[in-house]
Amino acid sequence: MSSLKKFAVATPRPLPVIVLADTSGSMGENGKIEALNAAMKDMVSTFAKESRLRAEIQVGLITFGGKAQMHLPLAAAHSVAGFAELKAEGVTPMGAAFDLARQLLEDKDRIPSRAYRPVLILLSDGQPTDDWEVPFKALCDSERAQKATRLAMAIGPDADEAMLRDFANDAEAPIFKAHNARDIHRFFRAVTMSVTTRTASQNPDLSTTFVVPPPDDDALDLDFQ
Repeated sequence: MSSLKKFAVATPRPLPVIVLADTSGSMGENGKIEALNAAMKDMVSTFAKESRLRAEIQVGLITFGGKAQMHLPLAAAHSVAGFAELKAEGVTPMGAAFDLARQLLEDKDRIPSRAYRPVLILLSDGQPTDDWEVPFKALCDSERAQKATRLAMAIGPDADEAMLRDFANDAEAPIFKAHNARDIHRFFRAVTMSVTTRTASQNPDLSTTFVVPPPDDDALDLDFQ
């Protein structure tokens, strides 16, 4: 055995975190899009500082507002210098976003077989405006999505809670209902804690407890209408 091989450092395995975020026009109300921007930046910043001894957290962001697009291509969190501010506009093409997510999950060049179990996060404040049922089923039935941890957040009273409930697959983490901007931050803090706990464990493929921190008392933080 050569000395190079003997002392080679193992490359950390990727742990993909993929966010599917509603950025339709209604997200521009009551500070929702501002809260989402801040929460995403905090999460990516925290991930970037995590040890990469066993797992390297990767982050991807698919948005659906007017059109579905890969807003932040899947990349190692420590390499993400920043991303363009999310803007709320247009309708809610959720079905197209489901197609993008499935294609990303099934692409073994971007998510190799050695990757740890992915985390999929879906958040929305409304109803899909395109044909979403077939893409939704195709995503949820795909082998990799079935193995992934799937989390969902309903923002405000008009979200399609039934669909979000079907998306979520963690019995200990049913859909989280965000009633105000601070709730969006609370959800993302829970996601951050869950993922970073996995990277520090002996086996990052194992599930961790998903705990949303208690709300802060702020009389000025009005509920979404």
